[in-house]
Amino acid sequence: MTNDNQLTGFQISMKKTVVKILIWCSLFLTNIVFAQQITVVTTSAAGDRLSVKDKINFNLIPVPSKDPMLVVDENEILIHPQLKFQQMDGFGASFLEAGMICANSLEMKEKQMLFQSLFDTIQGAGFSVMKSPLAGNDFMSAGEWYSYNDTPGDTAMKNFSIERDLKPNGLITYIKEARKYGHFIIQSPMDYPPDWMLTNIEDQKNQDVDEKYFPAIAKYYLRYIQEYKKQGVNIDYLSLFNEPGIYTKISYSKIETLLADHVGPLFKENHIETKIQMCEANHRLYGWNYFPQVLQNEKAAQTIGGLAFHGYDYQLNFDKIAELKQNYPQFPIWMTEVCHAYVCGYPRSKPLPNYDYSDGDYWGNEIISDLESGVSGWIYWNMILDENGGPWLVSEHHGNPDFNAQQPVVVVNRKDKTVHYTALYYYLSHFSRYIRPGYVRIGTYENIDRIRTIAFLSPENKVILEVLNSTGQNKEIKIRIDNQQAGLTIPAASISTLIFNKF
Repeated sequence: MTNDNQLTGFQISMKKTVVKILIWCSLFLTNIVFAQQITVVTTSAAGDRLSVKDKINFNLIPVPSKDPMLVVDENEILIHPQLKFQQMDGFGASFLEAGMICANSLEMKEKQMLFQSLFDTIQGAGFSVMKSPLAGNDFMSAGEWYSYNDTPGDTAMKNFSIERDLKPNGLITYIKEARKYGHFIIQSPMDYPPDWMLTNIEDQKNQDVDEKYFPAIAKYYLRYIQEYKKQGVNIDYLSLFNEPGIYTKISYSKIETLLADHVGPLFKENHIETKIQMCEANHRLYGWNYFPQVLQNEKAAQTIGGLAFHGYDYQLNFDKIAELKQNYPQFPIWMTEVCHAYVCGYPRSKPLPNYDYSDGDYWGNEIISDLESGVSGWIYWNMILDENGGPWLVSEHHGNPDFNAQQPVVVVNRKDKTVHYTALYYYLSHFSRYIRPGYVRIGTYENIDRIRTIAFLSPENKVILEVLNSTGQNKEIKIRIDNQQAGLTIPAASISTLIFNKF
């Protein structure tokens, strides 16, 4: 056998060249056989709307350092599938009579297309978590304010009735229509119990629940769940009060008592599987401040299956939700309501509904921030409204003023019978269609100006990466996972969903 010491310089050079060629051929063949393709779906200011782009390929690269988790390229997005966080429950919006009124104003074909666009997982947004409130609120606008039992003193709930919800614009009708196009779970909050249970309906500052009616209100919740179930509608999560202190003026200490001594025991006695979310805090800071007061009561905490807050502090206090999740990891945390509305401080100089494409970036950033905080479910408020941001219900005694225009996900113009999908619809669809219930958030890292990413892993080992470009320029980026890397251009003012198999 000839060794290198016996070879001429020319022979050594030729041997090295052959080795290099073999190595490069090996890498080339490996890339051909094992290279992963990435599906890219984009919505952009340039006109893309959930547009499927040409697929791109990963290429094998040398591991850049002893620590493969280090980013070595300033335009690189690094994915860490070994870092796992919360499991997702889903995304969606709210069933409200106002939305069904708008949907029913359309011809049957257009109405079917509208529902498909919201609930179909292939052609639509694929909403998987929906809110369906208990009786009256500001957008239950198919009639006057109502509860399910307006008979004073009927603590046995003999006159309990969900008749209104069965009407053409009612919530059960709405839910059943949506079920034709997709599957979702339902979360239900309550603004107010029947007025006769309140200490003072006329004085909004003192609309507390009379404690003598705690057993009756527990039965009210029970009958709601049972009567809906008789109609084939399962309520998966019950939230006792929507924004306590804003609507019903009940304290968290009373909610604690109601949970521990009334609702919890009654549900257990009747084998109710519906999970309880305590209540829906007005905003993130309220949840952080008040939830621990109830959770320290072991008896009350045992009745709770999740925590829910609203996003009306807008782009603030995400760190408070992250702290809640860290302190109470056993509870899934949901953001269950947010919108733009004049009554919530949206400038009256700006029109609602808003048709501006740039609005999508605002919501894309808010969704990512909530998900990074540990949120498992994300629910917008009005799913469908008309060209006036309504119709809304007016009931001053219940905190529902007139001129209450709000921003929906979809606008139905009841005058000319046209349907308008807002920027919010498209940005939210990037999450709801592609990040399905059961997917787990995994780690990502990037340090690119105004580029944000968040990633998820499916049970089938498929990676879904969301890339939000909040700049006005196209961005050249690289995606790396382990020793695979791909480069692509992210359009200006866009959101892109990248889908590929985990290696």
